[in-house]
Amino acid sequence: MEVDCIPFKTTGYFSELICDYINKDERLKPFYNRFPSLENFKGQIKEKESSFSTTSRKILYKSLTVQYQGVKTSESTATHISLLKENNTFTVVTGHQLNLFTGPLYFLFKIISTINLTKELQEAYPKYNFVPIYWMATEDHDYDEINYFNFKGKKLQWNKKVSGAVGKIDTKGLEEVLDAFSNELGTSKNAATLKELFTKAYLKHNSLTDATKYLANELFGQYGLVIVDGDDKELKSQLIPYINKDIFEKVSFDTVTKSISKLKEVSKDYGIQVNPREINYFYLIDGTRERIIEENGNYAVNETDIKFTKNELKKEIENFPERFSPNVIARPLYQEVILPNLCYIGGGGEIAYWLELKEAFKNMGVTFPILLLRNSVLVVTKKQGSKLKNLNLSLEDIFLKQSSFINKKIREVSNIDIDFSSQKDFLKQQFVRMYQIAEETDKSFLGAVKAQEKKQLKGLDALEKRLLKAQKRKLKDHVIRMTEIQNELFPNQSLQERQLNFSEMYLEMGEDLIPNLINTLKPLGQGFMVLRY
Repeated sequence: MEVDCIPFKTTGYFSELICDYINKDERLKPFYNRFPSLENFKGQIKEKESSFSTTSRKILYKSLTVQYQGVKTSESTATHISLLKENNTFTVVTGHQLNLFTGPLYFLFKIISTINLTKELQEAYPKYNFVPIYWMATEDHDYDEINYFNFKGKKLQWNKKVSGAVGKIDTKGLEEVLDAFSNELGTSKNAATLKELFTKAYLKHNSLTDATKYLANELFGQYGLVIVDGDDKELKSQLIPYINKDIFEKVSFDTVTKSISKLKEVSKDYGIQVNPREINYFYLIDGTRERIIEENGNYAVNETDIKFTKNELKKEIENFPERFSPNVIARPLYQEVILPNLCYIGGGGEIAYWLELKEAFKNMGVTFPILLLRNSVLVVTKKQGSKLKNLNLSLEDIFLKQSSFINKKIREVSNIDIDFSSQKDFLKQQFVRMYQIAEETDKSFLGAVKAQEKKQLKGLDALEKRLLKAQKRKLKDHVIRMTEIQNELFPNQSLQERQLNFSEMYLEMGEDLIPNLINTLKPLGQGFMVLRY
């Protein structure tokens, strides 16, 4: 694969907050622990080493051993699980929803970024062990966000009436999705592999958790990926003191609210990703996952008849920690409590909300991890590359919003210069003299001169737009070819990685797809990658 790299900011697809973070804006230093550079992991290792207990390691190992029962485990993954008992072993984590058949393409990029970072750390710090972790969001309840994937421009959707945590959803009804998928796949060898993978994952497993685990393990098990399901009583038993601090002391709500306020002080243009609730836990039981709310000193589960006094709720937390499910604010803390983790790898939206959490971690007494933006990738085929070359389109061109992209290129290929900037500048110079004349004769004419200048400049703008529109019609074929290739690379005028499913590329590349990405992606590269094959 040939590799190009462009700055994230140049793409126009990343927020000001994320671009400032990547560029090490000094104003953001209070919101993270250490910047993601290879040398900064030395301090992170020491900090986590001193705070993560042997007891926590034993609980983690025991839980993972149970979770992997009946799972075909690679030698590398089995070794990694065993190494987690050792005090010199640390993790790098990414998390993702249980999207049907992995969902968007960036699912692969997140996990590969995680695997590759552990490799780099192993080379840089050979005295330690590093384990890549995929955290399955099994307790999430946003079924509509995960029940489909896109394939060749079509939405393959699993329609089912469900409630509660998605991990517990049974896989009945996915035969219809497989049929629709099979009809689109064709009959090639790679198509047969994809059908088999879907069948074994979703038709041979009873729950979405088990299906997703099988799929991720099949794709990445050989690289030692360890998959963690947080919906686990033993693991949640370690969360008990933090649940109490959140619910009864409002630690998360108070500190995150203050952090958000401080972020807004840095820049009013920073979009706030998530806002904390006074209680950041759901109650999870019998197909229900609903918010816990406080009512006049007592507690209730929203949309149910379940109620607790303060003492009853404390006992419930102590006896049944598995019933308390963290929301987007509390889940990162849970992860860092139960794992010897150094770094979280996520997309722009995830890193944005993690930047709200550092003070909450500090008040909870938990080490805050390094935050790394995952690899973002545009994959360009040889055929698409030829089209770009023939149309004289650069990488910077194709990342432009479509209207700007078309206008820019039409001006470049046109044999007529449809840019009236020089004429407008000349006009403005003429009016400078007119303002002087009005000033010297009768100042009441200044308004009339200004109005005339505005009218004439507006006329030039309108003429420029009309001529550009006419030239677009004249170069219609060229415009069509340009927009077609941009639409191929940016489906729905969005990043390819947010729209395509990995199966489209697997059809072309087969079993070489993941090894090629493993060999190419550089997690600490800090740039948007364009891969040509």
